[in-house]
Amino acid sequence: MNIGEIARRAGVSRSTVSYVLSGKRTVSEPTRQRIQAVIDELDYRPNASARALKEGRTRTLGLVIPPASQRLTDMQLGFVASVVEAAARHDLDVLLSPSGGDHDRSFERIVAGRRVDGVVLMEIRLSDDRVTRLAKVGLPFVTIGRTAEPHGMSWIDVDYAGLIARCVHHLADLGHRHVALVNRSAELVASGYGPSHRALAGFRAAVAERGLVGVDVCCGDDAASGEACVAQLLATYPQLTAMATINEAALPGVQRALAGAGLAVPGDFSVTGVAARHWAEDFSPPLTAADVPMADMGTEAVALLLEIIAAPGAVPRHRLYNPPVSLRSSTGPARPR
Repeated sequence: MNIGEIARRAGVSRSTVSYVLSGKRTVSEPTRQRIQAVIDELDYRPNASARALKEGRTRTLGLVIPPASQRLTDMQLGFVASVVEAAARHDLDVLLSPSGGDHDRSFERIVAGRRVDGVVLMEIRLSDDRVTRLAKVGLPFVTIGRTAEPHGMSWIDVDYAGLIARCVHHLADLGHRHVALVNRSAELVASGYGPSHRALAGFRAAVAERGLVGVDVCCGDDAASGEACVAQLLATYPQLTAMATINEAALPGVQRALAGAGLAVPGDFSVTGVAARHWAEDFSPPLTAADVPMADMGTEAVALLLEIIAAPGAVPRHRLYNPPVSLRSSTGPARPR
């Protein structure tokens, strides 16, 4: 079945059928309904490959994710879901491509093979070869996160430095004088992972500004690591009364470690940080935290990418999310341990 047969049965020209399918020109409502009735009767589906060749587009976006060997965190999965859903609303497919380690060939196939019209790139390092590669070949892209010098690229990010600093100020206002930052894994920090470095910078700046005693540690992205990390923190720094974190996957272990040490939250120990809302609400008691707006960020990343695809020479655009710190029940006045 093809456009010619639909045109013959509907008694119109091929170009009129094409206009109805593409929406490029207005067709009278009676004519459009007659054509649509034939399309429905024949269960016609346009050939995607043929349409892509004609338009010079694949109608597919690439989403570059961390290596497949690594378990994605809930926040990363939230970004993936939001990008896929946003693309579907524009009738676009999404091609997932892991990068890093043995998966760089997959990324290179997306770039060199022109399999996609544009790329959303996740988990950005301060110095990121993938960003350099995409810019060099001229493939439209948007990053969730940003490099150390992000001015020539379009990006969407969370203000980790500002939000962690705000968490520290909140703890200081409650009288806490010895606080900790539980960061992401040592491997991520060593690789130049942007959120980890910005969170650390914000933590140290706020600690210095308020005259606090601060300690920062790296922690694996899982509950077991969280439990071990906080147990070691409490043993090494018994004067600690509060902590902030950007490691939401470690939160269940953080909770277990505090309970195991006989510390009530927030009566004996306060916890705050930056996390996806469901992680914050599942913490016991609910976590005082800046909630990362994953759905909004994924939707905006796709919208921005489509703008770049339509107008490649446009000035790069940036969006830095700075959500409020939602005061829940996990922080309270300091009580000497």
